[in-house]
Amino acid sequence: MMIPSKKGLKALTLKSLPFSDAISEQLPLGQLLRMSLFQVSVGMASVMLLGTLNRVMIVELGVMAWIVAVMIAIPVLVAPFRALLGFRSDTYRSAIGWKRIPYLWFGSLWQFGGFAIMPFGLLLLTGEQAVGPTWAGEVGAALAFLLTGLGMHMTQTAGLALAADRATDETRPQVVALLYVMLLVGMAVAAIVIGTLLQNFSQLRLIQVVQGAAVMTVVLNVIALWKQERVNPMSRAEREAEKPSFGDAWRDLTTGNSAARLLVAVFLGTLAFNMQDVLLEPYGGEVLGLSVSATTLLTAMWSLGALIGFAFAARWLKAGMNTYLMSARGILVGLLAFSAVIFAAPLNSTALFFAGAFGIGLGSGLFAISTLTAAMTLETGALAGKGLALGAWGAAQATAAGLSIFIGGALRDVVNSAALAGSFGPGMQNATTGYSVVYHIEIYLLFATLIAVGPLVRTRRSAHQQTGRIGLADFPT
Repeated sequence: MMIPSKKGLKALTLKSLPFSDAISEQLPLGQLLRMSLFQVSVGMASVMLLGTLNRVMIVELGVMAWIVAVMIAIPVLVAPFRALLGFRSDTYRSAIGWKRIPYLWFGSLWQFGGFAIMPFGLLLLTGEQAVGPTWAGEVGAALAFLLTGLGMHMTQTAGLALAADRATDETRPQVVALLYVMLLVGMAVAAIVIGTLLQNFSQLRLIQVVQGAAVMTVVLNVIALWKQERVNPMSRAEREAEKPSFGDAWRDLTTGNSAARLLVAVFLGTLAFNMQDVLLEPYGGEVLGLSVSATTLLTAMWSLGALIGFAFAARWLKAGMNTYLMSARGILVGLLAFSAVIFAAPLNSTALFFAGAFGIGLGSGLFAISTLTAAMTLETGALAGKGLALGAWGAAQATAAGLSIFIGGALRDVVNSAALAGSFGPGMQNATTGYSVVYHIEIYLLFATLIAVGPLVRTRRSAHQQTGRIGLADFPT
């Protein structure tokens, strides 16, 4: 009987690990896992801004809802600047040759600073201050949300660009899937830990938890960026050479290729998949009569669908599937999922509702991975780099995600108000109407996204035909 060698056992162990096919000589397992920690810190910040602090400000601190809405909207307003941040990381020149690490570091510092001052700004919003101007709370809280949002966007943009730089063409899809999984892991762990720590709420406990998140941000991101970029000294002439302008680089990115259409598709698709974010659980409770514990499981179903979508995406992309064809698959899954959610109400079917939530996660996961991979592999000109392409993708995705939450909630309120007042007739005078209108609009947006993606699939197919290679994208869809 042959006994495997120590080296053979190590290779067998590595191959048996999840996402083992994301490992390469350029990016070994240890460095890949460390690098992915920046996504954990971004996930933690997302939970704090959009979930925990949202609830704490309204319920425990008694802050007016419109002020809370403005605060949460501030990070969304920063999102369009991700393209500029990505461009600056492409063209940054340091004496030791680093491009991405400085932006990861300063993004971490902005995020840390925002969390460090955030609890004091929130406490001032309650109006309990003894001295100082009455507007100090609003200014302090707005500054904290601005710094945290800017830090999140800078960290994620530079981190994704660094991952694109270090991954090979073969492993890039698996690296993208792993980074998305780590984002979900960060959100899940942060939600559990922060929720547990704030069970016995007090102002002191709020300060401790938020500033603890600030410390964790620095710890995770320093571990993530440590020795991830090689020292490559630049001469003084290289550092002082003229840099391209952002306008020139943007024209270079969006002229003569599929970048502009890809960004439109990302914006429309994200808008379509995310308008239901704040409505899915209320729909289950108000329309289907589900309990709080039952509606909480919807998030788990959505997350499970997203994780399965990430796994399928990594496998299909590794097999060479057209990224745009795969994004179209995600859109088609989303169409079926939203239809299931709509029909769950007249059929009074909880199973159909949960299947719809699962399908929304699966479709959005496929769509997100495929479009991000497309942005990473986008053929750009001499002036545009990966940082600009990924920053533009992040700007479109984050802006659409923020707007969709507001649009979905506002539409539901406006339509339901009119429906319950009898404006649409007795047949629609119920709480289902507002939700149904939003879900139908999401379906229309998914069809619009398919229209945007269609020419991209044909373009990629033409490229295959010119090179004489035949792939899955060459067959009718």
